[in-house]
Amino acid sequence: MRDCECVRDCMCSCAGEENWVDSRTVYIGHKVPPPGTEAYIPQRYPDNRIVSSKYTFWNFIPKNLFEQFRRIANFYFLIIFLVQLIIDTPTSPITSGLPLFFVITVTAIKQGYEDWLRHKADNAINQCPVHVVQHGKVVRKQSRKLQVGDVVLVKEDETFPCDLILLSTSRDDGTCFVTTASLDGESSHKTYYAVQDTKAFNTEEEVDTIQATIECEQPQPDLYKRSSTFSDVPLGSENLLLRGATLKNTEYIYAVAIYTGMETKMALNYQSKSQKRSAVEKSMNAYLIVYLCILISKALINTVFKYVWQADPNRDEPWYNQKTETERQRHILIRAFTDFLAFMVLFNYIIPVSMYVTVEMQKFLGSYFISWDDEMFDEELGEGALVNTSDLNEELGQVEYVFTDKTGTLTENNMEFIECCVDGHVYVPHAICNGQIMSGASSIDMIDSSPSAEGKEHEELFFRALCLCHTVQVKEEETVDGIKRGIHQGKATSFYISSSPDEVALVEGMKRLGFTYLRLKDNHMEILNREDEIERFELLEVLNFDSVRRRMSVIVRSNSGELYLFCKGADSSIFPRVISGKVDQVRARVEHNAVEGLRTLCVAYKRLSREEYEQVCHLLSSAKLALQDRDKKLAEAYDVIERDFILLGATAVEDRLQDKAADTIESLHKAGMKVWVLTGDKMETAAATCYASKLFRRNTQILELTTKRTEEQSLHDVLFDLSRTVLRQHGSMTRDTFSGLSSDFQDYGLIIDGATLSAVMKPAQEGSGTGGNYKEIFLEICRNCSAVLCCRMAPLQKAQIVKLIKASKEHPITLAIGDGANDVSMILEAHVGIGIMGKEGRQAARNSDYAIPKFKHLKKMLLVHGHYYYIRISELVQYFFYKNVCFIFPQFLYQFFCGFSQQPLYDTAYLTLYNISFTSLPILLYSLIEQHINMDILKRDPSLYRDIAKNSLLQWPIFVYWTFLGVFDAVVFFFGAFFLFDNTTFTSNGQMFGNWTFGTLVFTVLVFTVTLKLALDTHYWTWINHFVIWGSLLFYVIFSLLWGGIIWPFLNYQRMYYVFMQMLASGPAWLSIILLIMVSLLPDVVKKVLCRALWPTTTERIQVCLLMLVQYVSEPKECKWEFAVNIECT
Repeated sequence: MRDCECVRDCMCSCAGEENWVDSRTVYIGHKVPPPGTEAYIPQRYPDNRIVSSKYTFWNFIPKNLFEQFRRIANFYFLIIFLVQLIIDTPTSPITSGLPLFFVITVTAIKQGYEDWLRHKADNAINQCPVHVVQHGKVVRKQSRKLQVGDVVLVKEDETFPCDLILLSTSRDDGTCFVTTASLDGESSHKTYYAVQDTKAFNTEEEVDTIQATIECEQPQPDLYKRSSTFSDVPLGSENLLLRGATLKNTEYIYAVAIYTGMETKMALNYQSKSQKRSAVEKSMNAYLIVYLCILISKALINTVFKYVWQADPNRDEPWYNQKTETERQRHILIRAFTDFLAFMVLFNYIIPVSMYVTVEMQKFLGSYFISWDDEMFDEELGEGALVNTSDLNEELGQVEYVFTDKTGTLTENNMEFIECCVDGHVYVPHAICNGQIMSGASSIDMIDSSPSAEGKEHEELFFRALCLCHTVQVKEEETVDGIKRGIHQGKATSFYISSSPDEVALVEGMKRLGFTYLRLKDNHMEILNREDEIERFELLEVLNFDSVRRRMSVIVRSNSGELYLFCKGADSSIFPRVISGKVDQVRARVEHNAVEGLRTLCVAYKRLSREEYEQVCHLLSSAKLALQDRDKKLAEAYDVIERDFILLGATAVEDRLQDKAADTIESLHKAGMKVWVLTGDKMETAAATCYASKLFRRNTQILELTTKRTEEQSLHDVLFDLSRTVLRQHGSMTRDTFSGLSSDFQDYGLIIDGATLSAVMKPAQEGSGTGGNYKEIFLEICRNCSAVLCCRMAPLQKAQIVKLIKASKEHPITLAIGDGANDVSMILEAHVGIGIMGKEGRQAARNSDYAIPKFKHLKKMLLVHGHYYYIRISELVQYFFYKNVCFIFPQFLYQFFCGFSQQPLYDTAYLTLYNISFTSLPILLYSLIEQHINMDILKRDPSLYRDIAKNSLLQWPIFVYWTFLGVFDAVVFFFGAFFLFDNTTFTSNGQMFGNWTFGTLVFTVLVFTVTLKLALDTHYWTWINHFVIWGSLLFYVIFSLLWGGIIWPFLNYQRMYYVFMQMLASGPAWLSIILLIMVSLLPDVVKKVLCRALWPTTTERIQVCLLMLVQYVSEPKECKWEFAVNIECT
């Protein structure tokens, strides 16, 4: 029995979170203290069940209805439906209730299905088996039954079921290796450490004898900040295993559960994404408000005219419909309000409730075209594009700014050691990449002259430094994660795993240069030198890399007892700490490699005396034992220790551009988009990548807004100098007005670093007259640059940049694309977020709106899919409003001829089914498969993207045109039928048409006109289009024949009996239908012809060109020359 002292866990709370003061006591293995030893208060903790679903079986209906009726359109139709139930209205409640029920039902089914998938995923996780130590034996139970205090056995490649404190591992040194890709996107292996007092417990029986308590604060969402002690020995985040991480390269571990279920850090970091709304949806809502105002105006006009009409005593009411005494005594204001509501009900169909469900279906079904696109399938990954949200499909066609990460997005994140420079001498081995030795790599290629004796010593120290200063692990097996690695000449050999691909490339490079890192065993690092001798170095301290210091160090003791401190890091963090060495030669090589786009690191060292080493140990121990500000004190200790170096040399590693990355960026530029690269790399490396990817061209004038320049002159002066430079040629006109490729403009590119950006973003201080203008000046400069490079960026700064552009006065549509966890913030901030399924985990892909395998697929995603989606949904929205104006405006006109009696023009069945059945399917299909231009042309000519930029198809002038077109068609329907048949007999027996026949005639012309209007707008005809368009018209005719040809017993009226057949039996009716359809469609046809002839868009020119090309192919040989000339002219 071993008594372990308590672990007091003082995790720091995140910003904005409440500071918890209550703690929890966890008894390992549920071993409560003996009675009388101390006060024992049982505590209740949640089980390990994860819940990501929104609904349960019991609350689905009320909760879903509440959410749906929060939408203005649905709530409006609910009110209309209730008004129809309460007061006497001219139409049946079914006319509003049935479409509303249809919309609510379809949406509920869609959302219920999506939530069922979430339930299914939750059950798969919650029912996953875990192994728990109970009474000295390992038992198996479901993950959801896991409780705080359970001791869990986790084996290699298994995922941690909850947050655990590591007690012991299968490794003698008490370490284990973990990947946290599901948490922070990093797929590299990280090292975690067992509690020192329990790391010797390696069997179930031994672990079961542990009797200890853990004192910890209540759960906090912060993944990284953690301070804790165990028997006054400091513990940190390296002892805490988080749910969702995976055990690697370790046979098994024992750990105790401290946070379970929804209290785990992963669950606490489940943050609902902010609801993103597309520009099309905003336009829809604006149009809805306009039509709501039109509806209210119509109802007011009719109410006023009704009482003006009834002011004449002879017109008060007809003799056959006299009012009751109660109605006569009712106050005129009450009667007027009731009539107003009745007119609102009569005209409410101008608000297209079914448009919302059609739009949702279009987005949901249309998203599958991205997933099914074979050109966006990656053979290497075995995956294609993913759609995480279908609400932003059309936004892909409106992007104006693209913000992209560099490493892993533009580049492959597949590091290859290129060269190293030692005291000015350059060494270039043959290409080695991630454990794969390339063909022909049989010798070492060394450039420059051989070093001197002193240089030889520095050379070997340099190679040893790179073999020792890292966190690389050695894997002996042939496979990892199912992928064969380390196979050379048919034999299983070791290969390297690290938290950084740069480190693997460096260690592999040293292997090619004669120094092979073998293993870390018993806290000793082993190296095989050029003479095939094994050198052993005792690893004493590791000063881990962090993004602030941008370097890492190790302290080792050689076999001879010498103490060394080896350090590697960015040139900016090493050079200021160097006191000797060939700094100028190494600096020149570093700058040369950075310009070539290579990632560079500098290597330095110093020897330590025993006294110096003891001082270092004292500094580190004091900082680690601190309970407050531990990170700050550690940073101060590192700063003192990492000084007075001797420079050894530098390395260069290449991260190659992804396939077709340059072509994609060039296409985005031609499409009118501005591309910004946001990276944490140094300026020279990032700039070289920008040149290689054609973000910057050779004639681009580079403007620098960096710390180096702001040190020479004030930020205020630098900003105004740059502003004058970019605006000198064209005054205050920005490049947004012109093509980005115009030769009339000097091409500018801006480079800014993170420190300068922080100064620009800093809010103005009170009393300062200039600070507040920096953002606007910066934006003005950026607007006049074709490309912007932001280097040395922190993840939060990436999101700030995106937010700054979003909030600018133009309110452009932004897109962010990245592959790592550090890109998630900008992906969530942008209007459209795209994740790349890269090597830095899937955090970016999971948090994005869309995920693609490679950067090159962005070209088709935007230029083809985005273009099509926007064209389709724009037509859908405008068409829905147009056809509803055509539908309800004749009803408004009809009131002037029926004494404002609220008499419906159309039958109840027609009112109900117009938007649901007669006209909905053709526009839905159009919005799914329409292709106004072939997709190959869209890819070849990116400038076509400009035709739809800035929501051009949903601008107010176009909306007004569609509205007036609907009003014109409605006037033609109504007055055409009215004047053609006024005082006229229609049938052979002299019978006159009644009001229902008149309404049916108008409705027939209406259905045929709006359907044929859509047919005229269709460019891409398939058998499906023909089937749906002509099938809808046929369905209307068949329905009308059945509806009017049968006496339906469930109806209390038979007013439509034989009406449709009687109308079709009339020759004038046939003539009027054909004539009115032609007159209605004529203005739109004339407008299209004139616009194409006088003011054609680029898209229309290409359509004409393609038509002429088709004619050219089909013409005889003697006519082809003339056609060829015409096509060339076009």
